[in-house]
Amino acid sequence: MNDLLLTDEICSHKSCLETFAMKFTSNVEDAHDLVQDTIIKAIRYHDLYQKGTNMRGWLYTIMKNTFINDYRKMTRKMAVVENCAEFTPEHLRISAEKNQAENKFLMKDINQALASLQPEYSRPFLRYFEGYKYAEIAEELNIPIGTVKTRIHIARQLLKDQLKMYREGYKRKVRV
Repeated sequence: MNDLLLTDEICSHKSCLETFAMKFTSNVEDAHDLVQDTIIKAIRYHDLYQKGTNMRGWLYTIMKNTFINDYRKMTRKMAVVENCAEFTPEHLRISAEKNQAENKFLMKDINQALASLQPEYSRPFLRYFEGYKYAEIAEELNIPIGTVKTRIHIARQLLKDQLKMYREGYKRKVRV
């Protein structure tokens, strides 16, 4: 079959393709675009068509794959547009200022809570927080490991009690 005859045969299936395209798009203009893209691809890749096989089935497969690929491209494009729209420089500036202010108050409260701890609790806790192992803290402070663990545990509990207003605020944010 020569190229001109194959092109004519491809174009003869246009009405069937339009009906099939409407099932995908549910929009007349989009269906026409999909049929046009399908016909263009079929003509471009006519050498892949195997003579004696179902021409309409081949065209339907091209249409289905074209629709799926276009849908995926549109989905990715919309995701990028939505993400870009959320992060304008103005939003980021306001967010950073708000976070910086909240962090200042939080750090002030944490430092006050740490300062209110007795040294026998704050020293092991701070060393543990800095990454020291229980054994290293015990050796440095010349106390048993069990005592180190107990003092760190007590320090945590005291800090939790003093900073519970932040924990309750966090619970409210998580529920929302």
